[in-house]
Amino acid sequence: MRINARAIAKGTAEGEAMVSKDAISFFGGVDPKTGIVIDKGHALEGKCIAGKVLVFPRGKGSTVGSYVLLQLAKNNCAPCAIINEEAEPIIVVGAIIARIPMVDKLEGGAYAKIKDGMRVSVDGTKGTAELNE
Repeated sequence: MRINARAIAKGTAEGEAMVSKDAISFFGGVDPKTGIVIDKGHALEGKCIAGKVLVFPRGKGSTVGSYVLLQLAKNNCAPCAIINEEAEPIIVVGAIIARIPMVDKLEGGAYAKIKDGMRVSVDGTKGTAELNE
């Protein structure tokens, strides 16, 4: 199922969805050396985001979070793509500088249909996501 979305950061990627109900603060919330979520009590605590299509409602926290995304990319621990319910500037800047394809505002309530483990393709240039169950 192909869904239109708002294009945020250019590029394409496909991978397994990792879905969080919680907003993510990359600064202090994700280890930039390993890609493991270290934020205590977070829905993804202890999980590695490397190579996943990371699906979360929005970012939060310090502007340094943008640079944590860049560091994750340099350490080959970044998500392969990001889907937000509604993007905010910290995550947008991070995705752009780290060259992580990103979209948000999926049409037709499709954001809620993405489940852990689904194969998802993201086209941040065209502004689409494709869900493969």
